[in-house]
Amino acid sequence: MKKHRDTPFVQITDQDVEQYALEMTSAESEQIKELVALSDQELEFIDMLSGNLVGQMLKMLIKLSGAKRVLEIGTFTGYSALMMAEALPGEGQVITIEMNLRYQELAEKHFERFDAEDKIRLLKGNARELMDELEGEFDLVFLDADKISYPLYFEKSIAKLKSGGMLIVDNVLWNGTVLHPDDEKAAALNQFNKMVADDLRVEQVLLPVRDGLSLIRKK
Repeated sequence: MKKHRDTPFVQITDQDVEQYALEMTSAESEQIKELVALSDQELEFIDMLSGNLVGQMLKMLIKLSGAKRVLEIGTFTGYSALMMAEALPGEGQVITIEMNLRYQELAEKHFERFDAEDKIRLLKGNARELMDELEGEFDLVFLDADKISYPLYFEKSIAKLKSGGMLIVDNVLWNGTVLHPDDEKAAALNQFNKMVADDLRVEQVLLPVRDGLSLIRKK
């Protein structure tokens, strides 16, 4: 499913264990599989797709929490937005924000094709600015965007979440480099993880799923 760039990659979970977990996890819908195939054709690398383990966890959390209004920061080609939209009730909505022009184009095309119930609203631009313009509270926020800006997005997300709402954050282990940060992104993610751990406004659990997934609940 994924194409990785020619950079060192640390398998956080034993590869055979992760494959077994995937085999024992609900399969993606046919439209999600088609979106993955199209993304693979359209882009050289699709390693930024959240993947089925993360996608199914998002769907499960939405169904368990009863979330109806969802905010996504970082759309890429639309995989996770469509995953979440599939789990929402009829009146539910995903608002997703993407800055990259190429990803905007692809996501928009994919939503037109696969979002038959019109549950997804794509906002084009910088999430730092667009988040401030959004009105009302959200039940759930999924963060998978610029890693260096995670500390900033955390504050903005907490402000937008209702009490009891969930913030789900992807890539928080960053190939395991957060243990000994040696570059800007690893350092920013380590700072983010420590910020969350010390914040009395939330309770959280960091899961070693795929590249690290934090589940954060606003008190």
